[in-house]
Amino acid sequence: MSDEQGAAKHDTTLYVHYCKHPDCKKWGAFGFAVGKAEPNWFCLEHRPEWKPRNA
Repeated sequence: MSDEQGAAKHDTTLYVHYCKHPDCKKWGAFGFAVGKAEPNWFCLEHRPEWKPRNA
């Protein structure tokens, strides 16, 4: 609860993301997005390897 008047309420909705890999029905715990794009979600088994841009 915020003491500030007019503070926006937080959305408390539970989001369920499933792995984007074809035929995988596992929960996607790892979200990957480029810039402001919508994230793609993957399970531990199918998550892509993250590579820094300045490598």
